[in-house]
Amino acid sequence: MQKIRKAIIPAAGLGTRMLPATKSIPKELLTIVDRPVLDYIVEEAFASGIEHVIIVTGRMKGAIEDHFDHAFELDVCLRNAGKHPLADRIAQNTPGAGTISFVRQQQARGLGHAVWTARHIVGDEPFAVLLPDMLMISEEPCLKSMVALYERHGGNVIAVEQCAPEDAHKFGIVSLEPAAGGPLVTGLVEKPAPGTAPSNLFISGRYILQPETLELLERQAPGAGGEIQLTDAMIALMGDQEIRPFEFGGRTFDCGTPAGFVNANLRMAMARADLEPQIGIEIESLSATQRAVA
Repeated sequence: MQKIRKAIIPAAGLGTRMLPATKSIPKELLTIVDRPVLDYIVEEAFASGIEHVIIVTGRMKGAIEDHFDHAFELDVCLRNAGKHPLADRIAQNTPGAGTISFVRQQQARGLGHAVWTARHIVGDEPFAVLLPDMLMISEEPCLKSMVALYERHGGNVIAVEQCAPEDAHKFGIVSLEPAAGGPLVTGLVEKPAPGTAPSNLFISGRYILQPETLELLERQAPGAGGEIQLTDAMIALMGDQEIRPFEFGGRTFDCGTPAGFVNANLRMAMARADLEPQIGIEIESLSATQRAVA
């Protein structure tokens, strides 16, 4: 069984759900408190044993590469100003040389196509995929738990979560069957018509996939929305390989939506001892105002 060493983070999307903020700022660099959301995703990858992160970018996304580079001038300015702890923190959060690569998705052709553009760096080995706007919070990183499941059984692993049955038409939904060693994914439906979903378990943004997925994407016809869909390749893969679900029990925030973005900021700020007292006062004040209006 090959180790999961590489992870793809597709970050070429336009971020239309967050316009006008994303007109000039990549959505992946919008901040959750004082760190870009992409920082948290890259941190999860490395904390899960990933050795090499591949970020798929596009036009107007050069700031992502700059963010993960060593900012020599900034480091010098901070140290000259005596701000050594801050300079040290930034340096520690900067990935080492050769641990991050960047490839361009030159056309917006879907998630599957974005993953496929990293094929030459991934090579002939299994890999992880982390969606950059899905911030997943738990005691143990979601991907780390998935790697542990992969190391027990091999094959492919996808993270799933429960949604309200009436919301199932908004997501990619899986169907499961019991098997030795745990349930297997036996079906994938992208945004099923209301009332037709086979379950209320949706794919939540983390994958461990075998290299054959890239071969399927190579020759795959466009699917929903005229795009190359990763779920279509996974459906084809199910005929030959096992796909296991990992039901994530933490808290997921879709930071690509205004509500998810604000909720993630609130959650992460309230978890910090230096911010919680001030934010708690503001929340209490707002709650009191709303109670008075009601």
